[in-house]
Amino acid sequence: MAGHSKWANIKHRKGRQDAKRGKIFSVLIRELTVASKLGGPEPDDNPRLRTAVDKALSANMNKDTIERAIQRGAGGLEGENLEEVSFEGYGPGGIAIMVESMTDNNNRTVAEVRHAFTKSGGNLGTNGSVSYLFEKKGLINASSGQDTDEIMEISIEAGAEDIEVNEDDSVNITSSPEDFEAIKVSLKENGIEISDSEISLVPETTIQADLETSLKVYKLLEMLEDLDDTQSVTSNIEFAEGMIDELD
Repeated sequence: MAGHSKWANIKHRKGRQDAKRGKIFSVLIRELTVASKLGGPEPDDNPRLRTAVDKALSANMNKDTIERAIQRGAGGLEGENLEEVSFEGYGPGGIAIMVESMTDNNNRTVAEVRHAFTKSGGNLGTNGSVSYLFEKKGLINASSGQDTDEIMEISIEAGAEDIEVNEDDSVNITSSPEDFEAIKVSLKENGIEISDSEISLVPETTIQADLETSLKVYKLLEMLEDLDDTQSVTSNIEFAEGMIDELD
C-alpha cells in the first residue's frame, strides 16, 4: 500500500517536539490528566488514557509522574481545570493549519494563537473554516528490524487502511480511530515492537509549497508549537525540497 505525505508532516512536528524535552513532558502530562478526567483513571477501560500512558513511558517519563497526572484528572489531586480547545486558521500561501490546545484560560490561549497567526502573515479563522480539510486517523509506527510482511499481514487483518514501509524497514500504519486500538493489540500480541502511536488529525489533501512559503509556514508552526497551551499543530503543507538546508 502506498504511503502518504501526512507522515512527513507528522514526523516534522514530532521531531521538533521531541527535541524539546520539557515541552513534550508538559504535553504528555496534560493529555494524561484530560484523558483520565474524561474516561476514568483505569487504562484498561480507557483507550485514550492507555495510549497516553504508552507515549509517556516511551518518552521515559517516570511512573510516579504518570500516576500523579492520572490522579489529578480523576479528581484525586488538586490541579488546573483544563479544557480542550481547537483553533483553525490559514498561514502564508493559504496553508490550512489546525491547533489543538489544552488550557485553563481560553481568552489567554485565543490571544496567543491569534498573535502567532497575525505576526506570521496568516489569519485565525472561525470554527469550520479549516477543519473540514482534516480527519482523525490512528497512526502507528512499528520499529525497524522486524518482519515487514508479518507486520503488514497482521495490520491488514486488524483493519489497517494504509501501510507504508520506510527506507529503514520501519512500518507506518494508518487506520480509522475505531480500529486503532485493535491493531495495536494485535501487533503487541504477535511480538511486534511499536515505536510510536497516536490518534491525530491528518490532512485529506496537501499543498505543495515553494521554498519561500515553506520557510514562512515553518516559522509559524514553530511559534504555535512553542505556545504553552499547544498540544499539537497540523497543517496541509508539503514542504519544498531544500528547506532544511535553508534552516541549517
